Amino acid sequence: MKNNQEFINKMEHDIESSALPEAIKRKLIANLLLLKGRKVNLLITGATGCGKSSTINALFDADVSKVGVGVDPETMDIERYELGNLILWDSPGLGDGKEADNRHARNLTKKLLERDSDGNPLIDLVLVILDGSSRDMGTSFELISNVIVPNLGEDKGRILVAVNQADMAMKGRGWDRENNKPEPELESFLEEKVESVKRRIKESTGVDVDPIYYSAGYKDGDKPQRPYNLTKLLYQIIHYTPKEKRTIYVNNINRKREMWKDDDELKDYRNSIMDDIAESISECADIGADVGESLGSCFGSFGRAVGRFGGRIIGGAFGAIKSCVKSVFGGLFGW
Repeated sequence: MKNNQEFINKMEHDIESSALPEAIKRKLIANLLLLKGRKVNLLITGATGCGKSSTINALFDADVSKVGVGVDPETMDIERYELGNLILWDSPGLGDGKEADNRHARNLTKKLLERDSDGNPLIDLVLVILDGSSRDMGTSFELISNVIVPNLGEDKGRILVAVNQADMAMKGRGWDRENNKPEPELESFLEEKVESVKRRIKESTGVDVDPIYYSAGYKDGDKPQRPYNLTKLLYQIIHYTPKEKRTIYVNNINRKREMWKDDDELKDYRNSIMDDIAESISECADIGADVGESLGSCFGSFGRAVGRFGGRIIGGAFGAIKSCVKSVFGGLFGW
């Protein structure tokens, strides 16, 4: 599928051809129609060398040298990449000198304060990438404390923090290259690092964040290193994106299966991603408890009664939607 509308069209077809009651079909399809025209604006920032471009390429298989488009001259330092309904904003962080830092801060502030046609903040989510190979993160904390958080408005949950280059956190020591994961000593070091980041941000801004560590991967000569915890990063991005926009990521995710092979084992991020996307579609369906759990059989092999959100049982309809989402992700995640 090439774009968000194709994914929505497939979902609409599956709903229309099902044996669901007409009233429920109408509710689900009305919600799908709302999703067609939506866009996600994801702003990615971090100090020079933190790996923003490699992260974009890993997540979305986007050649940033080819998809960049022009931006407002007043924010010319911020690169805009348009991938269908997904808009990526690549903003320089601080650390390029006092004059450049002041310019970057002004431009970033302007973008964070920008509103869409409905009067809502244009930027749905800010991803701040930290350099895991560096001990000095002072400029990144300054960026978060003095520029990003003060300009998020009331919704302080629009910020994610991720530590890239986890494999180089101890100058390359402790990384199991054969299995592409940290050894116990490095894993402990990384856990302490993200806890330190979380604590420092809380102390300086009062905002709770849940940082993760990952590696976007790279090429070592002709031999590429696969990413690590990329699925976990994708889950965080989707989870903290407004529910009504989560489906937009479906058709932009990197289709190379090897990119998603290696993660920690703390959570089933793949199923969690599908839960969040299915919830996005079913959130406004408002299916009552009296019909919820009886709907699974209407979809035959696609349906099963699962899920409770906000006290509303959406049972089989949610299960059917999740199964359809799973069919889209099947090849990607190896199902």
